[in-house]
Amino acid sequence: MKKPIFLKLFISYVILIALFSFLMLFISFRIAKKNYIDTLTADLGKICISLEDKVLTLVKSKREKELTRMVRELSPKIATRITVIDGNGVVVADSEEDPSVMENHKNRPELKKALKGREGTSIRFSSTVKEEMLYVAVPVEENGEVIAAIRASLFLKDIKGILADLRKRTIEVTLLIGLIALIFSSIFSARIVKPVKELCRAAGRVASGDFSSKVILDRDDELKDLAVSFNHMTDQIKSLFQQLTGQKDELDNIIASITEGLLVLGVDGKILLANQTFKKIIGAEKFKGSFYWEIIKEPDFAELVKIISGERKNISKEILLKNRTFLCNAAFLEAKEEIVIVFYDLTQIRELEKIKKDFVINISHELKTPLTSIKGYVETIEEDPSGENMKYLGIIKRNTERLINIVKDLLMLAELEEGKEKFEFKKVNITDLLENVAKLFEPKAKSKNIEFEICLPEKKIILTADSFKIEQMLINLVDNAVKYTDEGSVRVSLREDGRNVYVEVADTGIGIKTEDIQRIFERFYVADKSRSRMLGGTGLGLSIVKHIVLQHNGDIKVSSAPSKGTRFSVVLPYNPA
Repeated sequence: MKKPIFLKLFISYVILIALFSFLMLFISFRIAKKNYIDTLTADLGKICISLEDKVLTLVKSKREKELTRMVRELSPKIATRITVIDGNGVVVADSEEDPSVMENHKNRPELKKALKGREGTSIRFSSTVKEEMLYVAVPVEENGEVIAAIRASLFLKDIKGILADLRKRTIEVTLLIGLIALIFSSIFSARIVKPVKELCRAAGRVASGDFSSKVILDRDDELKDLAVSFNHMTDQIKSLFQQLTGQKDELDNIIASITEGLLVLGVDGKILLANQTFKKIIGAEKFKGSFYWEIIKEPDFAELVKIISGERKNISKEILLKNRTFLCNAAFLEAKEEIVIVFYDLTQIRELEKIKKDFVINISHELKTPLTSIKGYVETIEEDPSGENMKYLGIIKRNTERLINIVKDLLMLAELEEGKEKFEFKKVNITDLLENVAKLFEPKAKSKNIEFEICLPEKKIILTADSFKIEQMLINLVDNAVKYTDEGSVRVSLREDGRNVYVEVADTGIGIKTEDIQRIFERFYVADKSRSRMLGGTGLGLSIVKHIVLQHNGDIKVSSAPSKGTRFSVVLPYNPA
């Protein structure tokens, strides 16, 4: 008795569907389990590698107690058991058990490889915790010698629940697909082969991203309607995809344009999103998918994330990153269980606050000394207004003049900063100007037995500038050079290269410490305060010099070292017209 072709096709479909379903279930289970274990193995390896330097230091110094404390504090945070074994297989630290009661681990399969300088992995039943566990061991080496091994381990019981859920869902989907396939095969087996193949090919092209794929069927039945619907669906998908792509690009542009750093973390601590500003703050380009503690190693930041993960409320905290101060505003998104952190750079504000504080302290000191002197000498004269005490009037006068000079310099500096000081730009012979300034200080240099040298070009240099302000700048620079040089020489030079004019004042005086160089242009900031007051300085000269140079679109630089002298270099645009 012949079987009809319909039955043959139907039985063939049943066999194929059953076989395919079995293979799909079998392969998917194995792949899912392998991928999950591979991921866990890689994560455990990274944990071990991140501990290598610290463990090496503690093992070498034989600080077992500190090592045990470290692994026991870290273990609950990362839900991982950590064991440290020395080169002989002896357990020196364990996050779960007392190392002294644990047997030698030298023959454990993962540690055999680790103690030979390779990463070792093993899945086996643990007699200690009575559970199947995954072990990953990494060698700790120094100069090619294995000093110890770090082993991280995890329970594998969680994967059983995941695989059980996957098995259930896969079976349900497989049965549904099989039922639909059997129904269609029983009804349209004779006519469906060719058009279904064409539809499958088109669907594959759509899945690969080709939304222009179309299906044209030369027939008038449901399959043609299916082809029309398929074509309409691809058009809709294409439109939606373009719309979503546009929205994503717009959102990416908005995030990229934010001047503050933006960081989005998952509840597991992985970085989900970061804008360009944050990448510049950290100094890295690619770290999406990394854990935040691998990128930001500041304990204060880790504490901030820990608090918001636990309390799930908005928090603001100042944190120091890369020697810059940031206000971190952190928010917890309940819907997606994500943490959004915005970094506001407060470095400049904090620096300005420090400068303001230093300014108040410095001006207080500067005014306190002459005022105290004036008060003391006035009281002396009041007690005995004889001719002998009249000499104190000269001291009072000098201190009064110093106060007046401080106030004058402060007013000038304020006007320069606010742009109220008027600059009269005209043609200036800076060669003659520098020569005249040098002559003012030659007698003072001679009295201190300092060699005073001035190097001027043969050709006069004419440029457009404010003559009085340039002269004031030169006087301040040369005066400082002579004032702070006790022996050696002071050299003043002038030159031009067609584009710029270069003024250089160099001395062999007391010099400036490296940490003071970047602050010498601040108001009232002096590297040697006692010497500056003794010589009558106000602490404002270099601030005035810098503002004069900036108003002339120039630049000033300083190089110095203690006891080796100082060199000030001023660059002004050469604009003789």
